[in-house]
Amino acid sequence: MLLDIGNKHADASDRPHLCVCVCVCVCARAALIVRFLTRRFIGEYASSTECIYRKCVSVDGRQINLELYDPCSQACEGKPVLNDQIHWADGFILVYDITDRSSFRTAKAIVHQIRELHRGSAKRDIDLHIFLVGNKQDLCHMREVQHEEGQRLAAEFHCQFYELSVAEHYQEVALIFSKMVQNANLNSKARERRRRPSGSKSMAKLINNVFGKRRKSV
Repeated sequence: MLLDIGNKHADASDRPHLCVCVCVCVCARAALIVRFLTRRFIGEYASSTECIYRKCVSVDGRQINLELYDPCSQACEGKPVLNDQIHWADGFILVYDITDRSSFRTAKAIVHQIRELHRGSAKRDIDLHIFLVGNKQDLCHMREVQHEEGQRLAAEFHCQFYELSVAEHYQEVALIFSKMVQNANLNSKARERRRRPSGSKSMAKLINNVFGKRRKSV
């Protein structure tokens, strides 16, 4: 399912595109995405259909078309299939529920798999940004996963770590996506620079080729 959210010009071809995969912990994942896109909070939610949401966001004065991939519930409950996503995703946001230890174990398994797949992919020389997010901070009295556990997991796999309440903290949700887009955008610019030699280098090479041939002919 493809949804354009609050963006009448989402298909503008002159804008750069960034893709982010958001997965783990069904209700928390969906709530995080909907909170970011609409500012509204939804409670328990499960979907058997994978969705791609599109939204135009502004980063450092540039308009960027952001795509958020939301895998279906079944993909998150078991071992995820990330082989395809690792090739096109500019970043991953892994969400777990601090009141549900099994969701934390799932997040740990997924982040490990992402790092393994990334090392064996064509994008291994490019930083892959992974954000680990613990949700339901407002339910600390039901906590099963300690804050320090999330920090240690993030440090082990070189992730950025956040703990929040999607229900109560819209600004923190927006900050997570803003940071992800900024980081992914820097990666995109770096890839463009590697692909494109600078004008001065190209000109120097052209001059060298021309005069080199003349010297040989003399």
